[in-house]
Amino acid sequence: MIMLCVNKYPKSYIEDCHQRINQQLTTFRQLASAAQKADGIPGKELSRALATFETSFFNNLVLAMDRSFNHRSRTLELKDGNPLNEVRVLCDSILETGGRMTTDSTIKMKPENSVLKFKVGDEIKISVSAFAKLSEAFFADMHKKFAI
Repeated sequence: MIMLCVNKYPKSYIEDCHQRINQQLTTFRQLASAAQKADGIPGKELSRALATFETSFFNNLVLAMDRSFNHRSRTLELKDGNPLNEVRVLCDSILETGGRMTTDSTIKMKPENSVLKFKVGDEIKISVSAFAKLSEAFFADMHKKFAI
């Protein structure tokens, strides 16, 4: 299988992907708001179900976000622990280690400098607010390094 390396993406493509991701974020927030209003169920079962769904949804949305730029050049992405690196390592961790944060020996990730601050071994549970921060940082970096 031949893998192509992408050095540039049209600015409009990056913006369309960003808009698609933001639409998912907005839809989740609307769902959460409606669930909070409707949660009159004893034991707050709806709130618990929504919290479980939130982690699954946003962990998977990180995968979808990354997939939109799957063949981006690692040379242009750099390996300094930036948001693009963080998303790459998060995806590998979600897919390969059951959702526990791992390392990539080629990337200089420091939890204290990352967007979400996950340390090696942490369970990856991405919330709506954490995803919002991560996606904004990711798309800002995409524009900076890859937009034409």
